[in-house]
Amino acid sequence: MGIQKTLAKLQESERGLLLRITRRMINYLCWQGISDAEELLLSLSANALEKPGSRDENVPQARYDFKALASMKDEVFRLACEHLSAGEVENCIESWVREDRTAFLVDVMEKPNNSLEEISAALDRFRQLEFEEDDLPPAMQASLRVALLRRIFSEQLDFINSAKRFARVSDFYELVERMVSPSNSHGKLGGKSAGIFLATNVIRRVEGDHDLLGEIRLPRTWYLSSDGLLDFIRYNNLDDVYSRKYMDIEQIRQDYPHLVQVFKNSYFAPEIIGGLSRALQDLGNNPLIVRSSSLLEDRSGSAFSGKYKSLFLPNQGRWQERLDALIDAIAEVYASIFGPDPIEYRAERNLIDVHEEMGIMIQQVVGQRVGRYFLPSFSGVAFSNNQFRWSPRIRQDDGLVRLVPGLGTRAVDRISDDYPILLAPGQPTLRVNVTPGEIMRYSPSKLDLINLETNSFETMRVADLLAEVGLDYPGVMRMISIVDEDRIARPSPLNVDFESGNAVVTFEGLVTGTRFVKQMRSLLEHLEEETGGPVDVEFASDGESLYLLQCRPQGYSAEEAPSPIPAELPPERVLFSAGRFVSNGRVPPITHIVYVDPGAYDQISDLAELKKVGRAVGRLNKILRRKQFILMGPGRWGSRGDIRLGVDVGYSDINNTSVLIEIARKKGSYVPDLSFGTHFFQDLVEAGIRYLPLYPDDEGILFNEEFFTKSKSILTELLPSCESLSGVLRVIDVADQAEGQVLRLLMNADLDQAVGLLVLPGQDNFFTEDVAG
Repeated sequence: MGIQKTLAKLQESERGLLLRITRRMINYLCWQGISDAEELLLSLSANALEKPGSRDENVPQARYDFKALASMKDEVFRLACEHLSAGEVENCIESWVREDRTAFLVDVMEKPNNSLEEISAALDRFRQLEFEEDDLPPAMQASLRVALLRRIFSEQLDFINSAKRFARVSDFYELVERMVSPSNSHGKLGGKSAGIFLATNVIRRVEGDHDLLGEIRLPRTWYLSSDGLLDFIRYNNLDDVYSRKYMDIEQIRQDYPHLVQVFKNSYFAPEIIGGLSRALQDLGNNPLIVRSSSLLEDRSGSAFSGKYKSLFLPNQGRWQERLDALIDAIAEVYASIFGPDPIEYRAERNLIDVHEEMGIMIQQVVGQRVGRYFLPSFSGVAFSNNQFRWSPRIRQDDGLVRLVPGLGTRAVDRISDDYPILLAPGQPTLRVNVTPGEIMRYSPSKLDLINLETNSFETMRVADLLAEVGLDYPGVMRMISIVDEDRIARPSPLNVDFESGNAVVTFEGLVTGTRFVKQMRSLLEHLEEETGGPVDVEFASDGESLYLLQCRPQGYSAEEAPSPIPAELPPERVLFSAGRFVSNGRVPPITHIVYVDPGAYDQISDLAELKKVGRAVGRLNKILRRKQFILMGPGRWGSRGDIRLGVDVGYSDINNTSVLIEIARKKGSYVPDLSFGTHFFQDLVEAGIRYLPLYPDDEGILFNEEFFTKSKSILTELLPSCESLSGVLRVIDVADQAEGQVLRLLMNADLDQAVGLLVLPGQDNFFTEDVAG
């Protein structure tokens, strides 16, 4: 259509649009430096001799009379055709018409009182337009993307600045179709949803490595908006929960189990149940996981790793049973926002007064049915920043992957009696365990899965599962190695006998025989580069494809120089030394030691008494001066499983300590886990808590056990009610027992050495006189 015909059609049917296009054209001509256009623009001023802005900037500018443009349109477009090509004029008009046609979408999103339903309807209207997003001017594209990101996901600028470069309006079409929200909802989808949305679009559109990243998939997901929690609280008259965050932490801890049951016995509004029914219909009878996605979580500096619940659902049986189970799980995840650990975590980061809402993600579990079970081939968590390097050759940017067979719960949770496989994508040949004995001892021996017959989440021994399903386990030949006397061999059809129990999980075939390591390396590098900081991702494989489950900023501490360690130390000053898995770090002077005696702890048979030890540690954590005490004791603290193998604590029980030291004696069953990459370890990193495993019986290691067991304990002075624990739990005032000295902990990853020694306050020059290395 020619220029004149286009203008005539607009004059006839859309005069307002024609006026706006005329205004934009005269401005465009002025930007091109066309003097005739500038004179024409000046003629619109009440004072034609005065250019707007030419007088003192503190005096109001002259106002143009844009209504007069209607009578000047012919002159404006005559000038345009005289100074511009016909093609350029037509392109300008078409672009401005398209931009005007889409203005409704920005208008809907910019009005704060418009609901998610209205935004969804506007997106559907935009989808029906006869042109593509790329046909719009770049500024309009950016405006649409930012408005959608801010309104649907988050107002965090770091997220928006990264996501706007990769997101497209079309990415929201299917998303809004899989959203459940209250009537007139103004909620968002929350931090976890925002992270996976960003990561997915980076993978799709980043330049380079498409052959690697293009194979990564996302599980089918539905979303419940964050104000669904507020609607749930209002619908059940539970408004008193809002003040819980200001209660004493011990009262929160005691009341929390009751609150969970209150939520699980409450109800959802009919429109939410209707939306969840649609979700369940779409997701089918595939096992599901219900994940939290609060407004505060998965942000830089406040990842909330493991603070809110994620719950697996077998999703089997009759329709109503499956729907009831889904509703019950969402209520329990909602309740977790009022638990002691997230509230303590918020308080530490000055977020306690910030309004918090929780969105929900309902994802299909990645995996396959294997006999009566459902599970992934493998799962794990990966970090672009390696905070703990088991070899001096490993750099921080080599990353870290924590791999387990089955569901990823054993990768992100700390387990009391098992191990993951650790590898650095940048240095995959440098393994934690090298000898056949180490490989066999520290290989994963259990896995988590879903039993479809019993409709339950279960833990099984790997050997038992392989004996039952054998080669039906997806990707089993890439997962296992074969123990042949004192050798570890790759499996083949000739040497695999699953019933003999000679298979161990090493993932050797996956690491050396597939593109998995290259995929993870590329994924972590691109996500870190495009999001502007280290990332933490969760993943799983069904044996055929790799799925990305979660992406968030990684909590990390700054790279620290190794502490210098004197070559010769007076033995009487040394309380302990360490020579395995030491990270760098400087620790402030320590005035108190909280010591859980490994031998005495091992003798406790009563579960309630074991739990008392953990609760007492939590109370000491609130009493002792922050960052001036250390925790020492047996096993894996804060792990899931048998608490006889580690002190039963949560984040709010240890968050004020300076160092956590886990002790492994050869005469006991305690073996510190390289928990790097678990939610527990990320808590330590974010809180600035140093971690050190201690092996007192290793050759060359010093351990002054008498100081810890014979020094006076002030436990009963601090906690008179804990006198019954005085034989297992001790609190040592270092200065009182060491003639005014304090404990200094020096950690040197380059030497793989650490030492705890007694020094007089301010005696730092002692460390620089004669330094090892």
